[in-house]
Amino acid sequence: MSKRLGRGLDALIPSLSVNDDDKVIEISLTKLRPNPYQPRKHFDDDSIKELAESIKQHGVIQPIIVRSVLKGYEIIAGERRFRASGLIGSETIPAVVRSFSDQQVMEIALIENLQREDLNAIEIAVAYQAIMDKFELTQEELSLKVGKSRSHIANFLRLLSLPNEIKDNVSRGTLSMGHARALAGIKEEDVRRELARLTIENEWSVRDLEAAIQKLDHKKDEQQDTKQKAKRRDPYIESAEEKLRDQFKTTVKIKQQKDKGKIELSYYNKQDLERLLELLEQLA
Repeated sequence: MSKRLGRGLDALIPSLSVNDDDKVIEISLTKLRPNPYQPRKHFDDDSIKELAESIKQHGVIQPIIVRSVLKGYEIIAGERRFRASGLIGSETIPAVVRSFSDQQVMEIALIENLQREDLNAIEIAVAYQAIMDKFELTQEELSLKVGKSRSHIANFLRLLSLPNEIKDNVSRGTLSMGHARALAGIKEEDVRRELARLTIENEWSVRDLEAAIQKLDHKKDEQQDTKQKAKRRDPYIESAEEKLRDQFKTTVKIKQQKDKGKIELSYYNKQDLERLLELLEQLA
């Protein structure tokens, strides 16, 4: 077992081992149901078939671990053996009954899969969030339980902000955890989708994707600089507007385009227009 596991899990994981003192009973497959906290959503069909063939020849060598629930039993460890047994038409499966709380069941399912690296990045993120929500844990508290750093937890939880189609690609393996982390740092959802599409189509590495994001950020910075420069007005033009406002006692706008432009004088009624015309005639 990894030495990085939290203290609470150190006490839990060994209890999944079956020893000579355990009472093994045969339980009907119809009385078993999968662990509702199982973070793994995708089971490899070929792997299950291979296990089923082994069980057909040699039987279930390692009993599954279950807990007693209303109307039957819930699988704590051994869902692959359960599925494989059902595939070959077995009616019962050897099992050991243990007592676990809901929190222990969630933690065991998560750690068991993490140790075997059975989960994809999205499944891990969903499992982390589910444990935090159900038992009101902070990221720091969860990190102590699973023996991971808080930043590790935070990086996975950020993946949950990604659009569903991107999360689906991560689950299928068409996008890696590294790709997902890079995409999670982008705020605009349409940009995330487009970059994900380009990554898959062009088979970009994580470094390729990060370079594309950096290039996009640079382009945004250039556009922002251009906008800021456009907002900065020529001090001479501003001074000229002020002089004209003082002279004509009205709103004056000088609209400049390179070396040419136009001057706009505002009037508010017919009398105001006539006043401005008189002033202009005096200047002619």
